[in-house]
Parts: sequence; structure tokens; C-alpha cells
Amino acid sequence: MSPHPKDAQRTALITGAGSGIGAATARRLAREGYHVVLTGRRVGALERVAELIAADGTAAEVRPMDVTDPSSVTAAVDGLTRCDVLVNNAGGALGTETVADADPSDWRTMFETNVMGALATTQALLPLLTESGDGTVVLISSTAAFTVYEGGGGYSAAKHAEHALAGTLRLELCGRPVRVVEIAPGMVHTEEFSLNRYRGDADRAAAVYAGVDEPLTAEDIADTVAWTVTRPSHVNVDFLVVRPLAQAAQHKVHRRG
Repeated sequence: MSPHPKDAQRTALITGAGSGIGAATARRLAREGYHVVLTGRRVGALERVAELIAADGTAAEVRPMDVTDPSSVTAAVDGLTRCDVLVNNAGGALGTETVADADPSDWRTMFETNVMGALATTQALLPLLTESGDGTVVLISSTAAFTVYEGGGGYSAAKHAEHALAGTLRLELCGRPVRVVEIAPGMVHTEEFSLNRYRGDADRAAAVYAGVDEPLTAEDIADTVAWTVTRPSHVNVDFLVVRPLAQAAQHKVHRRG
């Protein structure tokens, strides 16, 4: 049985909450009535998101966390007495080199962030999620979790592993009061994802979205997260793929002109 009254405010912890999908998800869940815990490496960015949430009429909690550092994860969750929703959003892509030319350190970085980071935060918060009596783990993966493409070997490998983590966890938690939701976005235009992937080359990053009629936004994914976690407790959205209309598949995108 949950130690928390059913009408008590629920808590959601979001990793990578300083920008993009993480920031949008935090703001949306705050509007849904959650007490949101913002985690990430850049304290200044987290504090700016907290200010936006405060302007929306509620308060957010900032806890610095580097998901690739187990001691940082432990320190960030220390003292947390409740967690009903964990959104494993921290991740990202690095580089577009072929398998033949890839730098193994880039692959390690992507694996550590996308996979080991999600593992660390899930392990740290699973006791509280179970104790809530109605917990949900959300993993933000990618369409790269089930499709490969040239120049995306390292990122796709990491997202395939994250997909395996989600599926395995769901099996292992069967019979316990914790849902596992995986959301796989397609083309999402955020301020940092492609810029990081292209190592700060703004022109190459912008070219990813050139001519695409309305790629997804961070708010679109935040809306999807909010929908999944607010379903009745007996409803588990196992795996949800979300793409813009202009993107029929990883390799099939309509561009104007």
C-alpha cells in the first residue's frame, strides 16, 4: 500500500530538465499538478526553468545531477521522500561519422548518457516509485531505437540498448505497482540536439530541419509524456512512436522545394 494519501501532490523527477524536451516536460507536468524536481548538470539552466514554472504559478525543486556519475545521482536523490514519476530524458547524439571512422569515445559517451544514466536513475528511484503504489518510469528513446541509418551507428546502438532496458524492466516489474513507458520521438526541433550532434556547427544543425514543414517541438513530446502518465493506473502505454506528419520514416522526410 502507498504511504501517501491519494489526494496528496504527486512528484515527478525529470533528468536533463534544463532545456529542450526535459524543460518542456517539467513545465507541462507542473501544470498537471505535479511537484517537479529538475535535474541536470547546468544549474543555471535548471534555475531558469524553475523561474518559468514559478511564473506559471507553482514551485519547482532544483537538484544538480550528472547521470553518468553514480555518486552524483545518489547525492541528487538523497533526502527525496517521494517520487511517483521518473522521466529519463537525459541523453543525446554525438557525431555523424561512419562506423569505419567513428571515435569510440563518442560511442562511450552516448552509451553512458543514454543507457547507463537511465539505469542509474531508475535504480536509485525504483524504491520510491514502488513505495508510491502508483509509479511510472518514462524513458525518452528515439525512432533510432528500432531503425538504423548511415552515420547514426553509435546513437542508434545506444537507443537500441535503452529500448532493451525499457522492455526488460517492464517484464521484471510485472505484478508491482510501477508502469514502464517508452516514448520514441522522430524529428524534434529543439535548440540543442542537432547542434550538439554536429559539434556546434550551426549551419549543419539547421540543415537537418531545412524545408521540413513543422517538425515536432519539445512541447509536443511533453504533451505526450503528460498524456501517458495521467492515464488510469491500470493503463500502461508500453511503446509510443511520435513523428511529425512530414516524416514517414527515418529515411523518408518531405521537404518543401
